[in-house]
Amino acid sequence: MAPRNQPISGNDLARFSGPNTFMRLPFSDELHKLDAAVLGVPMDIGTSWRSGTRFGPKQVRSESAMIRPYNLQTGAAPFDSLQVADIGDLAINTFSLADSLRIIAESYDAILDFDAIPLAIGGDHSITLPILRAMAKRHGPVALVHVDAHADVNDEMFGEKETHGTVFRRAYDEGLIQPSKVYQIGLRGTGYSAEDFTDAQGWGFQHFLSSELWGRDLSQLGAEIRRDIGDAPTYVSYDIDSLDPAFAPGTGTPEIGGLTTPQALQLIRALRGLNIVGCDLVEVSPPYDTSGTTALTGANILYELLCVLPGVAYR
Repeated sequence: MAPRNQPISGNDLARFSGPNTFMRLPFSDELHKLDAAVLGVPMDIGTSWRSGTRFGPKQVRSESAMIRPYNLQTGAAPFDSLQVADIGDLAINTFSLADSLRIIAESYDAILDFDAIPLAIGGDHSITLPILRAMAKRHGPVALVHVDAHADVNDEMFGEKETHGTVFRRAYDEGLIQPSKVYQIGLRGTGYSAEDFTDAQGWGFQHFLSSELWGRDLSQLGAEIRRDIGDAPTYVSYDIDSLDPAFAPGTGTPEIGGLTTPQALQLIRALRGLNIVGCDLVEVSPPYDTSGTTALTGANILYELLCVLPGVAYR
């Protein structure tokens, strides 16, 4: 067996140098050799408020240079058992949202011809719809763990059916997800009417409002979700704006009263054991956080998702 890829050690090469890949892993286009593949989708033409997520993949990768391969708190050592590489960015059409969504779907169709589990760095949340289209073609309708301040179930925005705020209504309409196994966690803020939220609950989506989670350890919630989903193919979509702006100000649509960083870790770690077939980390907008903290948080969330993929070794 060929040796597995490892992030470049900070003791071998200073963390402020080296390749701008996720965790300074090798770049590879040989998907047939990979168990998991990190990719960027540098797009923000689907957003409705503050742009800037086109810079998300580059900044998340840059901040990920701080992350070491062994997870001290959980014992996860993903690079001991999985062959992981960064496969670069998708070449979206920065002038056309519709064409970009087509490119993402077709790219994922090609990626899913192999067994590598894709982990996407967005980009705004509209990237998740074409990803789910490809996922459903490969796996059938998937279970969904969606962590976000917003339900993203609008029917349209400015007459458009495909935007970052309509993703999960389209996914429901198109039969891409299993409605009874959709968990939307961290919802808060305001809407235009009650139907913005009750419609999705009527479809079977389960909502967990941020205000109901304040001060709670989310490990139990994660365990209950894991139990209820069972072995169904599961997609995890993590919007950085699920976190309170105090923890992640660099995002396009911030909402006060959100989750904390420890809660994010508790939730993700409790998902270990799910049949995760893909995940994304979206809505990091570096121009609104020049300290890099939001991108650093996003990089660590993506690492934590990597740590709960099927087949990860624990020491």
